[in-house]
Amino acid sequence: MASRSRTPNLALAGLMREGEIKNAQLARAVNRVGAELGVILHYDKTSVSHWLKGSVPKPQARPAVAEALSRLLGRPVTSAEAGLGESGEPLESPDAAAGVADLSRADVDPSRRAVLGAGLYSAGLVVPAFEDVAGRGESAAAAPTVRIGRGDVATVRKMTERIADILDDLGGGHARPMAAAFLANTVGPYLRAGGTEAARKAMRSAASDLVYLTGWMAMYEREHGLGQKYYVNALKLAGQADDHVTYCRTLRGMALQASHLGYGNTALSLADSAAEAAPASGPRLVAFLRGQQAHGAAMVKDRRQAFARLRETEEALSRADGRNDHLGGYDRAAYEFHVAHVLWELGDRGASVKALRRSNLHRPEGERQGRLHATGLLATRLMEMRHVEEACREWDRFLDDYAGISSARGDEHFATLRNGLRPYRRLPAVRALSGRARSVAHLKAAWSPSGGSRS
Repeated sequence: MASRSRTPNLALAGLMREGEIKNAQLARAVNRVGAELGVILHYDKTSVSHWLKGSVPKPQARPAVAEALSRLLGRPVTSAEAGLGESGEPLESPDAAAGVADLSRADVDPSRRAVLGAGLYSAGLVVPAFEDVAGRGESAAAAPTVRIGRGDVATVRKMTERIADILDDLGGGHARPMAAAFLANTVGPYLRAGGTEAARKAMRSAASDLVYLTGWMAMYEREHGLGQKYYVNALKLAGQADDHVTYCRTLRGMALQASHLGYGNTALSLADSAAEAAPASGPRLVAFLRGQQAHGAAMVKDRRQAFARLRETEEALSRADGRNDHLGGYDRAAYEFHVAHVLWELGDRGASVKALRRSNLHRPEGERQGRLHATGLLATRLMEMRHVEEACREWDRFLDDYAGISSARGDEHFATLRNGLRPYRRLPAVRALSGRARSVAHLKAAWSPSGGSRS
């Protein structure tokens, strides 16, 4: 069959000129994004040349091309804008209630959960400003036969607290399915119910807290695209409720997610946006936001700003009263954790490790999930510094918590533990720890419904 002549992709060429993007650079970025999506891609500069001449990547690769361009340009780019046709991705619902209902129903459906969890994190996402979403809940039609009141709002608040307790004690693997089911079966109908404007606004505020928490758990379970979708819906609900605090707290959660994924500029931008959008607020929330700004500044190597933000964080925390909200709270352990991140990013590894130790000393006994992550990070950094015996002692403490927690982040640290020990397997401390790690792995495999670890 004779080959058909193709029309050059001028749209893609224009985007590449805009960002001064080379063919090989785009190919590498597309392959990296594809790996995040679970799609193995092997594009090179020749592949990009073919696209520029008019060939089109396979359908499952097109979202990766659009996201790669978004990251390289620092702004959202759609498949259609890149001249690649529509990606087949459903358009996001502008109605936060509908968005929460769709997400949570998919999250509790085993047949859809794997696809949902593989969704792509977008570094170029446009975050809705508070003024753009404030007071926009009226578009959702209320169900005339169902009315909500203060008792229903209290139910959502109490369930959110209980789920947060389970997260701290047993991990996100147990807590998030409960949150998704409650969102789908109870909160979704509440958001469509009738009631006074005060009751409906209070319900949107309560729902935004739970949606934020569910996004946080998805992030910690390494389902970053899903977590980002929950976060965006939490922003919309908070705006509809005129709830500045949850809106800013959610932006801060999005900044933390960006920092986990290594997007320093995005992390700093989101942290700054959270701080700028914050209303007159208490010192604990100020500390919460400034600490994340410090981490973002350190990621972009702005040493002066990073340490200035840390000083503001400590000063605000010193003025905070004794009450620390369970959901999205900030305390001395969180502050020292931020100090550790700033110091590590700026190259002071020894001081960073000391801050991580202080963080765990200040951490409440019941916060096993937080301690699990902090201890795993501490042990990993000690191994990177080749302080092997110290690392083994911290890994041993890590296993104390890991044995009873279902957490993808914990699984990730456990894999790091096992891989990191191999070069030192002749050391007695390493042999002893390896034996205990094997026992924990067998125990967790026996408990797992699938008979194996999620890592």
